[in-house]
Amino acid sequence: MFLDSGLIVYTEGRIEAQKQKYFAQKEGTWMDFPLVVLVNGGSASASEIVAGALQDHKRAVVLGTKTFGKGSVQTILPLDDNSALRLTTARYFTPAGRSIQATGIVPDIIVENVTLQDGKPDERKRQGLREENLPGHLQNPNQKPNSPQEQIDQEKEKQIPTTRLPVMKLSITTPN
Repeated sequence: MFLDSGLIVYTEGRIEAQKQKYFAQKEGTWMDFPLVVLVNGGSASASEIVAGALQDHKRAVVLGTKTFGKGSVQTILPLDDNSALRLTTARYFTPAGRSIQATGIVPDIIVENVTLQDGKPDERKRQGLREENLPGHLQNPNQKPNSPQEQIDQEKEKQIPTTRLPVMKLSITTPN
């Protein structure tokens, strides 16, 4: 819809059948305007795939906070007793080869959520729940747990200045 060509996402699993690629198609695309994608810790799975594809193709600016990090493909297998088994069978990757799993999409521009308390910003930070915080989560294949690179990335993220956008009143007039 917002990409007229190129890879959108691919999956990798343990067997060849789990390796799939999804490509954009020119028909029905809208390319005549710039895009901003808003994300936060509640953005997960398909929304992360879209944000990652638009970011990798330089088609959109991603704005907000780091996403949830749900980059795994789940397959549901029905069982004879009418129950089912849910298995993680593959991982999603952005066109540039970034795994979404447990790392999410880091926005181009980080704008922290601001909670208002009595009409004023509440400075207490609430830690958001992300895939990486869940016990037994699937590790990101591009990172080793607690690797030096992960520690560097975490420090960089702390140093990224956050922006609080001022509230603006817009006045739109239409010609008579």
